[in-house]
Amino acid sequence: MLSGHTKGKGDVLKQFVDKIDRRKLSDDEVKMMNGLKLAYIGDAVYEVYIRTYVMNNYRSSVNELNKRGVTFVKASAQARIVEYLKPYLSEAEWAVVMRGRNQKVSTPAKNANIKDYKMATGFEALIGLLHLKGEKERLEELIIHGIKHIDPEVSDGEKG
Repeated sequence: MLSGHTKGKGDVLKQFVDKIDRRKLSDDEVKMMNGLKLAYIGDAVYEVYIRTYVMNNYRSSVNELNKRGVTFVKASAQARIVEYLKPYLSEAEWAVVMRGRNQKVSTPAKNANIKDYKMATGFEALIGLLHLKGEKERLEELIIHGIKHIDPEVSDGEKG
């Protein structure tokens, strides 16, 4: 145990980490969740996947990696991805996209139009749902197809 932590706090934190590592939400729990909450976690999950992809496929400075990553995570890119994926989504998955998209938005992103921003929110809600339900295979399948749609030159080799 690290110094400076009491045993009680450490135990609580360990239980928390164990819980988030294993806990999968049921369909009923997800149905009750606000679309913006799904998008909140989906945004973070998607960002980690994209940063990992960029780090593993481009040899550049951090600034250049960040610029490359933005091409995948900006609202217009996410809107393009979700429209591209629409024919491949189940009715239930599309319903989650619509639930996220239809949430009231108080302040859209600085560099996005409202339509793209709302569709991106819907995409992030779907990513959040799949993550929280533990559907990693489906989550990664959609992210991979999204990456290929935005970056059609994707290959198994490293990029410049």
